[in-house]
Amino acid sequence: MYFPAYRPRRLRKNEHFRRMIRETSLSVDDLVSPLFVTSGKNVKNPINSMPGHFQMSVDHLVKEIQETKGLDIPAVLLFGIPEKKDDLASAAFAKDGIIQQAVRTIKDRVPDIIVITDVCLCEYTSHGHCGMIEKGDVSNDITLEVLAETAVSHAKAGVDMVAPSAMMDGQVGAIREALDEEGFTGVPIMAYSAKYASCFYGPFREAAESTPQFGNRKSYQMDPGNRDEAIREISLDIEEGADIIMVKPALPYLDIICRAKEEFDLPVAAYNVSGEFAMIKAAARSGWLDGEKAMMETLISIKRAGADIIITYFAREVAILLSGQR
Repeated sequence: MYFPAYRPRRLRKNEHFRRMIRETSLSVDDLVSPLFVTSGKNVKNPINSMPGHFQMSVDHLVKEIQETKGLDIPAVLLFGIPEKKDDLASAAFAKDGIIQQAVRTIKDRVPDIIVITDVCLCEYTSHGHCGMIEKGDVSNDITLEVLAETAVSHAKAGVDMVAPSAMMDGQVGAIREALDEEGFTGVPIMAYSAKYASCFYGPFREAAESTPQFGNRKSYQMDPGNRDEAIREISLDIEEGADIIMVKPALPYLDIICRAKEEFDLPVAAYNVSGEFAMIKAAARSGWLDGEKAMMETLISIKRAGADIIITYFAREVAILLSGQR
C-alpha cells in the first residue's frame, strides 16, 4: 500500500485510535523492584545518586515491601550490605547474614510477594570483587563453591528465586546442583547471563558499597563490543539449568535483548540499571527533559526489544502512574 491510498496518520489522530493499535504496552506485571538492605534498626540512608532510594534496615525494608505489594508489583530483588566484610565473603552465606535475616522476615510479614536474591560476593568481600582472590586474580572455580553455598543459604531462609550475577563460568550449574542436592529443586534461577562491564553501574556501587578496591571487573564481565559472545553465554546458562535469562544493562544493549528473545525459548529479563535511572533523574532535575515521559519511553523500549521482565528502580513510580493513583 502506498500514499495516497494508505495514510498511516488515519490511525494516529486521537488517543483512542492509538490505544487500539498499540503494539507494545507496559504492565505492572512486568516489573521487579530492586532494594538495598543493611544491618541495624531504623536505618534509612538516602542514596545520593539514586533519588528516592535508600539503604534500609530490615524494619524499613518490610514497610517498603508492604507498599510495593500494595502497588501490585509482583517481585523484589534484594541486595545486602553486611555489617562487616572480609576476604572470604563469609557474611554472604552466614545463617544470620543480612540477606538471610531479610528473607525470613519478609516471608513471615509479607508472604505474598516474590523475593529474589542477588547471588554475588562483591558486597561482602573486603576487596570488592565478585569472587575469591588467588594470586592477585579472581579464582573462578573456588568462587563457584562460595556462590553455591550462598544460594543454598538463601534457599534455607525461604527465598523464592536466586539470581547469580558474578559472571563466573559455570555458576548456574554449580548453584543448580547445590540447590538440588539440598532438596530445593523448586527454587528457580534467574541468571545474569549477558552482564556487560559497564560504566552504568556507578550509582549501584555507591548504594551497595561494592566498588572494587583494585583493578576492574573486565576479566569476568563482558566486553561491550561483543554480541555473539552474549548468545554463547546465554546458551551455557540454559544448558546449566537457568529458568530465566537476563541482559544487563538494558538500554545500551537493546539489540542483545532482542536477539535473546528471538533465539531462546525462555523468559528474558532486562536490568534497567542504576546509571540509566540516574541519568533520567538528573536530566529531569535540570529541566532538560520530562522525567516521567522519559521513564515510560525508556521502559517501553526495553519491553519492545523483547524483555518479559524489567528490573528497574522506576518500578514504584511506574506502578503508581499505571494505576492512576497520582
